[in-house]
Amino acid sequence: MMPFSYSKPVEVSQAINLAGPTTRFIAGGTNLVDLMKENVVRAEALIDINGLPLRDIEETPDGGLLIGALVSNADLAWHPLIESRYPLLSQAILAGASAQLRNMASTGGNLLQRTRCYYYYDAGTPCNKRVPGSGCPARDGLNRIHAILGASDACVATHPSDMCVALAALEAVVHVQGRAGKRRIEFADFHRLPGDAPQRDNQLADDELVTAIELPASGFARHSHYLKVRDRASYAFALVSVAAALELDGDVIRDVRLALGGVAHKPWRDKAVEQALKGRSVSHEAFTEAAEAMLRDAQPLAHNGFKIKLARRAIVRALSDAAVGGNA
Repeated sequence: MMPFSYSKPVEVSQAINLAGPTTRFIAGGTNLVDLMKENVVRAEALIDINGLPLRDIEETPDGGLLIGALVSNADLAWHPLIESRYPLLSQAILAGASAQLRNMASTGGNLLQRTRCYYYYDAGTPCNKRVPGSGCPARDGLNRIHAILGASDACVATHPSDMCVALAALEAVVHVQGRAGKRRIEFADFHRLPGDAPQRDNQLADDELVTAIELPASGFARHSHYLKVRDRASYAFALVSVAAALELDGDVIRDVRLALGGVAHKPWRDKAVEQALKGRSVSHEAFTEAAEAMLRDAQPLAHNGFKIKLARRAIVRALSDAAVGGNA
């Protein structure tokens, strides 16, 4: 780990004014500290944001919630309003990491996790995320955990977050602030596909700080389910995960949200698939067709072709569980 300076501002504006290309904001540090220890990230300065007033959960005028970026994952998952209105989010958070990490990890930081690709974490191997243009050994190497959707020649890594899959399905909005002012980013636009610039995971500028996440009024509380398939029962990243949410009129689907984790560089949604389900009756056939359509463009690598079949089954199961009241 290289030497770095440290500061702890007490106002958001102070933190932003300290930020730049060689600095990093730190909250819980559950991912950043590991990266710095391995010399994957080399920050000249750390800006500790734990002194900022970003720990509130407030109701918005339209019936949604505004979640401060420093709310811990544990506090968010167990918050009464999240449990009652957005059980999909609570379930996704509790499926991730360990209790100790959830106590430390921040809501804003969860959005900014870097990939857990073996090659990215090994500073002795090439990686386009670490050194643009150096290559992607995962394409021809060990790629069992890697992407089957939205990948590129430059990168086949997957986004590791469970929380973000649920936020994608709920169509959250990310509030950020930088020297140019404040802005709102739709969750679908916040994370990037790798393209030819996989070193950029999201749309933030160097001086921008996530200040809050806004949830819409509809949380699909009666019919939603988060399903995570992994190698072991706890403290493991998803091979495939599914956030499924339905609004039903009897057995007719009036609205639907479907997001996948563990399969792409960002939480994966296909609005055309969701639109095709609207107006249909709940059935195994309808859900199977949706799963097939969701994965029609999947491009497996040498060791992860099993993810296609696994994802199909997971989608059908998650939608089926949501239909019968997976979080009721």
